[in-house]
Amino acid sequence: MKKTLSIIALSIIGFGLVSCKKENQQAATGAEAANITDSTAGATNLAPENTAAPVSAETAAAAPVSNQPLTSVALSESNFDFGNIKKGEKVQHIYEITNTGKNPLVISEVKPGCGCTAPDFTKDPILPGKKGNITLHFDSSNFDGNVQKYADVFANVDKAPIKLTFTANIQP
Repeated sequence: MKKTLSIIALSIIGFGLVSCKKENQQAATGAEAANITDSTAGATNLAPENTAAPVSAETAAAAPVSNQPLTSVALSESNFDFGNIKKGEKVQHIYEITNTGKNPLVISEVKPGCGCTAPDFTKDPILPGKKGNITLHFDSSNFDGNVQKYADVFANVDKAPIKLTFTANIQP
């Protein structure tokens, strides 16, 4: 009996850690904004006022800084639609990235927007003119209906992070 209760308790805790519901993200956004205000008191904000995408405290604190010379890239696509998939199905998609610049491309990190998405990516420098891959693995177990997820790719490019997105319609 104790063993069963322990397993149930651990399952509930685990589910809570990887849950990707919008309500949790919205609540976290408010808390992160408060943390930004508190942690930067007395600091000078060097970011431009009209940025295209707001940076959360978590992203700002964890954003890798590259010492590599900048290069440019081309993506085969930045958004993918899995279409209809069955709830609980695990799917993946490979995004192809081409180094179109003159310096080696170094992908330092790929950060998914939630725990339901896991990344794999080319770890070695991608030479000019060569291609690498970024694979996003998605577990649909905790979702119903239409979902849209993303991952931020941090690399030695001018407009990092690069945002990759995918959509899926989760069927029962």
